[in-house]
Amino acid sequence: MNGRMRAVAVILALAFLAAFSLEMRAGGQGSGGARSSGTMITGKVYTFEKIADGVYYTTSDSPMATGGNHTIIVGDRDVFLVDAGATPAAGRALLEDMKLITDKPVRWVVNTHFHWDHTNANSIFGPDVQIIGHEFVRHMLADGDIIHREPFKTSLANMPMQVDALKKQVADEKDPARRATLEKQLAAKQADWEEYKNIKPTPPTMTYSSKMTIYQGQREIQLLFLGRGHTQGDTIVYLPKERIVCTGDMMETQPAYMGDAVFDEWIVTLDKLKEMNFDTALPGHGVPFHDKSLITAYQSYLKDLMTQVAALRKQGVSADDAAKKVDLTSHKSDFSQIQGPGAEVRGVRRLYEWMDEHSR
Repeated sequence: MNGRMRAVAVILALAFLAAFSLEMRAGGQGSGGARSSGTMITGKVYTFEKIADGVYYTTSDSPMATGGNHTIIVGDRDVFLVDAGATPAAGRALLEDMKLITDKPVRWVVNTHFHWDHTNANSIFGPDVQIIGHEFVRHMLADGDIIHREPFKTSLANMPMQVDALKKQVADEKDPARRATLEKQLAAKQADWEEYKNIKPTPPTMTYSSKMTIYQGQREIQLLFLGRGHTQGDTIVYLPKERIVCTGDMMETQPAYMGDAVFDEWIVTLDKLKEMNFDTALPGHGVPFHDKSLITAYQSYLKDLMTQVAALRKQGVSADDAAKKVDLTSHKSDFSQIQGPGAEVRGVRRLYEWMDEHSR
């Protein structure tokens, strides 16, 4: 490979690294998202924010790939965990850091949907732990070959380039402190890569179709399928007494991954979410939010995306080119992650596919 080609490869790898970081981090906040003033407890990898008695919202700024955020519900005798994490190592780190808030064992884990950053740590839990998911989640993890499909496919394929990009950054960095930080990031990325190569998809041990209720002592925990949207099998976790809802990736405080979306039904499902009686929403990515107007803002974002992409498709523009052309910057006041024109290409490809299905 000549020098020019190597330079291009490094630039592309750095771009992939930036995109990966955007996808994996907890995310910023729009106008409807705000950190609460609850107690914060920080472990080696995770930070626990107390939302209510026995309810913690869990995030991470670690260079380790941790995946989506978690809600941890501590009962009198056991723990109910929302989502497992991106890798077995991340799941084990979560269990270790959880000792800072409870000595009770995890008895229940719910997968809010099938995506890898919420389910890849299922395998660390033994037979004494019930893993729960919508019946579609079990289908995808048991039969869907998720290792070789999106969104895990791209994350795995990008990993070698991300490692190479970090190696170059380490080699070029002159500042000792910055170099040490980059070396830590590189070590974490290399460890993640090894984890990714050995993932064993583990499906739920219990499923439901529309609603399941679990009683954790006196606490009622409802698992609800409100309809298709982000995927075909998203679970909403609802604590009616505490008026808390865990939305998974159905509703984040940032634009969600759309590669498995059912676009028109997503908007309808979000209407059902707004009808629920809650004061606090804990999303799978982003930060807690309280104002239902943020849900309306995301519905507007989805409608705008659908309208613009439909027009570009009618003009004969390819999905990949349409992803570069759409302009959703009018929604930046609600979703500050939008920095300029364009949308995530896998979501636009899925939108073209969805439109093809509905034009037959």
